[in-house]
Amino acid sequence: MLEENGFARSAVQPAHPQLAVSAAIFRDGKVLLTRRARSPAKGFYSLPGGRVEFGESLHQALSREVAEETGLDIAIVGLAGWREVLPAAPGAGHYLIMSFAARWVAKEPVLNDELDDYRWIAPDALAGLDGLKLTGGLDEVIQSAARLIAA
Repeated sequence: MLEENGFARSAVQPAHPQLAVSAAIFRDGKVLLTRRARSPAKGFYSLPGGRVEFGESLHQALSREVAEETGLDIAIVGLAGWREVLPAAPGAGHYLIMSFAARWVAKEPVLNDELDDYRWIAPDALAGLDGLKLTGGLDEVIQSAARLIAA
């Protein structure tokens, strides 16, 4: 069952908010969107990323998660925004997601089992993506990240 914002409920969730990171990765004027193959947000396009491990900095977590999920090397530009995803129902997750702007540095995407598709999309084309399920707040984060990349 999906929560508001497209996140799927998991059978067991911690009793506290979880810190996560995501990256709006830009290459040749386009941003990388990845489709989640499992919960949370199964079937939704979003930004690569995941949970921050204990003792890890946000940048370390972001570089690790991007490498694990896509195989890409990135250069982190800066914080593009954050989003809190509150539990919409009993058993649902509570996340604080810190989203960063990043530049593609090297390698081609090779997806792990957490993802099943990817697309490089121009940020101004997001509004016209009929039929693609996008996680909540994605457009705002990408537009903010695009401004950081352009600065």
